[in-house]
Amino acid sequence: MQPSPAHSRRRFLALAAGAGGALLTAPAAYAQATGVAGATGSASAAGPAAEAAEAAQAAAAWARVPAIRRRIRPPRFPSRTFPITGHGAVGDGTTKCTQAFREAVEACAAAGGGRVLVPAGIWLTGAIHLADNVELHLEADATIRFSRDPADYLPVVFTRYEGIELMNYSPFIYAHGRTNVAITGSGVIDGQADATHWWDWSSDPAPSEGPDKKLLAQQAESGVPVAERVFGEGHYLRPNLIQLYRCRNVLIEGVTVRDSPMWNIHPVLCENVTIRGITVDSPRGPNNDGCDPESCVDVLIERCEFNTGDDCVAIKAGKNADGRRVNEPSMNVLVDSCVMRDGNGGVTVGSETTGGVRWVFAWNCTMSSARLERAIRIKTNPERGGYVKDLYFKDITVGQAADSVVEVALNYENKHTGPYFPDVGTIDIRGLRAGTAPRAFYLIGNPGNPIKGVRVSNSVFEQMAEADVVTDVSGFELRNVWVNGRRV
Repeated sequence: MQPSPAHSRRRFLALAAGAGGALLTAPAAYAQATGVAGATGSASAAGPAAEAAEAAQAAAAWARVPAIRRRIRPPRFPSRTFPITGHGAVGDGTTKCTQAFREAVEACAAAGGGRVLVPAGIWLTGAIHLADNVELHLEADATIRFSRDPADYLPVVFTRYEGIELMNYSPFIYAHGRTNVAITGSGVIDGQADATHWWDWSSDPAPSEGPDKKLLAQQAESGVPVAERVFGEGHYLRPNLIQLYRCRNVLIEGVTVRDSPMWNIHPVLCENVTIRGITVDSPRGPNNDGCDPESCVDVLIERCEFNTGDDCVAIKAGKNADGRRVNEPSMNVLVDSCVMRDGNGGVTVGSETTGGVRWVFAWNCTMSSARLERAIRIKTNPERGGYVKDLYFKDITVGQAADSVVEVALNYENKHTGPYFPDVGTIDIRGLRAGTAPRAFYLIGNPGNPIKGVRVSNSVFEQMAEADVVTDVSGFELRNVWVNGRRV
């Protein structure tokens, strides 16, 4: 007869007490307590000296944050205003305003920059392309409602689909190679995707994105130039709602975004990015990630609220062969005082990790929903390669999670081996408090390529229903961690 989860947990706690209490190297204990195959690890020295050294290392990492914040400065714009109504836009929700948006952006840029103003009303449009020194500002009660006609996002542009560069339908709001761009205000940006527009491309029956995803991956592996990877009309790769590509000095503030074809906000290869006080309300759409900075440096995401159909925040860095070709990391990403509701992960890294992700800091975040699967999530596999390290989390409150509170999975998409094992480690979690979830930890390394170093301290997991899963991990350390009312 198999032991119940509660008995497995109690047996694990007993082993922990016998091993020294103050420091538990969890993988070895889990292997004995729960029969998890492949769990590996070795004990580190317990005691005050080791604890002080770890605290000093974490403090030194967090000491980097003030300098990163000082470098992240929102762009400023000249005090000139260009209302879209001055270029023929009609806010009745049925008149298409694509040309009016284009002319307002061009006039603003030609004058040296300023604000393109979207007043109260419902403004139907196709793609909006921003220019240097342009702030797109939505007044209260303004809604930009995007057309459901794929032809309104042609001609194709240079973009990125799930970590691979290509020519495809334009993102709905797009900028490439621009300096000083912003999307601000208190209005709504509505992608209008639903079960019969865009989202139906995500799965069978045909037409669906599956064959095009396979073709794009094959082209990248074969080294086909990006200019020859042409999709768009006749193909079914969904565009993002907002994508800013190779831009410097980016601000997205105050707006509500909803119902994107797939990822909602996607800065790529950008520097100096501020995303502040936005709401992503898109819980039903497939792959409707909230905010996915990819291969970006110096990013601040603060005071935002996410209710998404996939990961709330997902930090990425290119995928497989194309990620190795571009080879640009995401670094210095700050996530401060955000609220995460529905989603596959609260703060996530991956799965596109090929260019590397380093120096991620998240703090003062609240996460809770019956449909929030995980709070902290790292996902990659042996096809991705790259590195994920120096991730620091503190003062995270999790009310409810539907799966594991903390997941680090190096077998994403059920791939356990391959030619490019990822280097994942130095993950430090402090002051996390979780209410209810099936389990506290789901940590899966690769055979011969363990996760290297997960430290959790001063944290409480109140009601965990099942035993944790830990395999192929070295250096899993728990200090002053309480699970189901008992110190482990």
